[in-house]
Amino acid sequence: MTRPPSFREARLPLFLPADPPDDDGTALDQILPGRLPSYVRDHRKRLRTRFMEGGAAAMPEYELLELILFRAIPRHDVKPLARLLLDTFGDINRVVTAPATRLAVIPGVGEAVIQELKLIEAVAQRMARSRIMHRPVLSSWDALLDYCHTAMAHRETEQFRILFLDRKNVLIADEEQSQGTVDHVPVYPREVVKRALELNASALILVHNHPSGDPTPSEADIAMTAQIQEAAAVLGITLHDHLIVGKSREVSFRALRYL
Repeated sequence: MTRPPSFREARLPLFLPADPPDDDGTALDQILPGRLPSYVRDHRKRLRTRFMEGGAAAMPEYELLELILFRAIPRHDVKPLARLLLDTFGDINRVVTAPATRLAVIPGVGEAVIQELKLIEAVAQRMARSRIMHRPVLSSWDALLDYCHTAMAHRETEQFRILFLDRKNVLIADEEQSQGTVDHVPVYPREVVKRALELNASALILVHNHPSGDPTPSEADIAMTAQIQEAAAVLGITLHDHLIVGKSREVSFRALRYL
């Protein structure tokens, strides 16, 4: 087939000195009125202390996830939910980047849990993005790869985004062009070039992810890239690279001599 080129949980501070009122309503574990049971309260205190003294390196992933869940579920033992999320999605990266619709079907996950996870995702992406925006991209290549990996490596569907550069190769815009399925995203060269003209961009870097984890370019990827390069060249716009992001590594079309 030919394709186009292609719950109410209370939100509270992480380090809470006293037990907050229960506003959850999720029957994840036992629901106890009044104060938290001492074993839960002591466990939370130990995790917070270990995190402050040793940082993330001192903690396994499920305990880091517990610290996030503390904010959203103040009245329960969240260890079972942390383990359930990791068992379901595989690792903390995929938990944080999982679509809200996928998260919502997990027993014990409500609006506040989803909001906390999406907040962590947004902050991570914003921090990575700040290292490359309005800076010469070609001299900050490692930071660019870090950003692309943070933003796209753990998505469950394909996403195609474009980095628009000015004449000095400074990143002036980073935009998502389209989203697709687990193995396909529609890309239209005309729309890519049209947007570059609107932004007065002089160069482009294409980026998309492979949810399978393998960043090896497909024949469709190669054909689509060639079409965009040809359309951009007619208007004097340079296509610097096309990056494909996998789970643990990225590949560059320029490095593979496709450009």
